[in-house]
Amino acid sequence: MQEKILIVDDEQEIADLVELYLNNEGYTVYKFYSATDTLACIETTELDLAILDVMLPDMSGFKLCQKIREQHTYPIIMLTAKDEEIDKITGLTLGADDYITKPFRPLEMVARVKAQLRRYKKYNPSHSTETEETVIVHSGLLMDIKTHECSLDERPLALTPTEFSILRILLENKGNVVSAEELFHKIWKDEYYSKSNNTITVHIRHLREKMNDTVEKPNYIKTIWGIGYKIEG
Repeated sequence: MQEKILIVDDEQEIADLVELYLNNEGYTVYKFYSATDTLACIETTELDLAILDVMLPDMSGFKLCQKIREQHTYPIIMLTAKDEEIDKITGLTLGADDYITKPFRPLEMVARVKAQLRRYKKYNPSHSTETEETVIVHSGLLMDIKTHECSLDERPLALTPTEFSILRILLENKGNVVSAEELFHKIWKDEYYSKSNNTITVHIRHLREKMNDTVEKPNYIKTIWGIGYKIEG
């Protein structure tokens, strides 16, 4: 089945270039140059991934990201023309899974799309080929790998694919420290990690907020300064 990818960018040349590369990889692309035209597609089309420009003429890409997250859990990649940390953190905090700074190399963009889709297909029940039922239970936290559902004290947690992946890795390595670099490579399977990259840090912070956890007195995710993160066994 061809994965369906949404691309929204008011710079027509960039949108057309992304479409070309994704089409060459066999993906079905839904392309729009404004947020307004995109909303109907989001409502009516079963998508597998979205690529959103931050700077759109009628609505910010951040707002569009929020609207998608109100109903859907598929991966979102933000495109930003600014190499500013605040834009990246804002996008990740609002539910985006990754970001790409313009100008970008098309092949790197394709690699990130593939990495996000691999994880989405692995953890999303409608795409997964896994038949084994796997449930992880830890101190009021229940994670169902097969159905991609997670709850804390019987309260559902609405996790993005990236958040779900991070929490799953930490739970599967309960009692052991997992470094940010190790988390990054396990999730994205790519080699573009750098020590200045705070993607994992932002996702961990967002996870803690959803779990009502704190850095100072963590009930679940503990920061081991200078090393990584762990959930006590």
